[in-house]
Amino acid sequence: MSLFLLVSLLSWAGLIMAAVPALLTFANLRLFRGPPDEPPVVMPRQAVSVLVPARNEGAAIGRLMDEVLASIGVDLELVILDDASEDGTAAIVAARMARDARVRLVAGQPLPPGWCGKQHACWQLAAAARHDTWVFLDVDVSPAADAIARSVAFLDAAGAGLVSGFPRQLTGSFLEWLLLPLIHFVLLGFLPLGRSRAVNDPSLAAGCGQLFVTRRADYEQAGGHAAIRSSLHDGVKLPRAFRRAGLRTDLFDATGIASCRMYACSRDVWRGLSKNATEGIGAAATILPFTILLGVGQVLPALLVGQGLATGFAGWPVASIPVTIAALGLGLLPRFIEALRFRQSLGSVALHPFGVAVFLTIQWIALGRKLLGLQTTWRGRSLSPQ
Repeated sequence: MSLFLLVSLLSWAGLIMAAVPALLTFANLRLFRGPPDEPPVVMPRQAVSVLVPARNEGAAIGRLMDEVLASIGVDLELVILDDASEDGTAAIVAARMARDARVRLVAGQPLPPGWCGKQHACWQLAAAARHDTWVFLDVDVSPAADAIARSVAFLDAAGAGLVSGFPRQLTGSFLEWLLLPLIHFVLLGFLPLGRSRAVNDPSLAAGCGQLFVTRRADYEQAGGHAAIRSSLHDGVKLPRAFRRAGLRTDLFDATGIASCRMYACSRDVWRGLSKNATEGIGAAATILPFTILLGVGQVLPALLVGQGLATGFAGWPVASIPVTIAALGLGLLPRFIEALRFRQSLGSVALHPFGVAVFLTIQWIALGRKLLGLQTTWRGRSLSPQ
């Protein structure tokens, strides 16, 4: 095949593949909204159990308690499960419990065979909750004073059995800065949100494990975290469990009410994205189509433009030059808009093609490790490949 024909085919393939997530993102941005600005005044105020699994969270648990207990618009209890921490997490919570009756500490039971640590912790928290409206919250999340009330208001407005909020993702290290903005890019670029709300298909379910809101009856109907006991990816698996039980799920933009520093360093980013990759994009059934869509639509145009600039576009068909540049621009445009909308770094937009390449590399390595039966560790526990 001549260079002329090859460049022509690749440039058009890149444009088409870049257009898919771009067009869907533009449609989804109108539908992906925050929770109600002013939750309706309910008297008496809604009683909410805020449920927090904690394992070796001594550095952050005090901050989280301060923020949750400062919540307005709800009557709450804060239930924290200490999951065999070795850093004094339990002592910090116990000291606060002695000063504030809204705080309760639950000692986690030993992890049974076949359970993931987080799912087992959340299952125990559900059993300990005294109220019927629940907010599952990761310790890494920093909620605003109105975050709990507005998240519950979204649950009411959506009429769903489970809703999930996507907090603003704070980044520090290079891989955080490079990769974590892809959470919104993949969500909005590949999930048809309108169809997800219209059709209660489990395959169209999505969520963020950092912030879930549900009610006791719906949780029990869906089987709760016991239904996904071996999963490492509750953000995908828990909404699917609810939908399989006939319950609707929905998601909302929590940028304005919560932030989250999910990882502390680049090494943790790599390991964190790897541990649950094979339950999402890195699954055997999805990794090839996503590699084609992302590789051809997001990475290839950058490589072609780079090669063209290096050679002065020698041997290129003239019509392919604007097509390739358009493909690159169409790949970057959603990331630019999302950076503004979700308060992400504009600098990382320029390295978007490289970020996608690194992201795909993580998915393929995770799948390879699974096929080889290799284990990884997270928070001091060995995790079996899913």
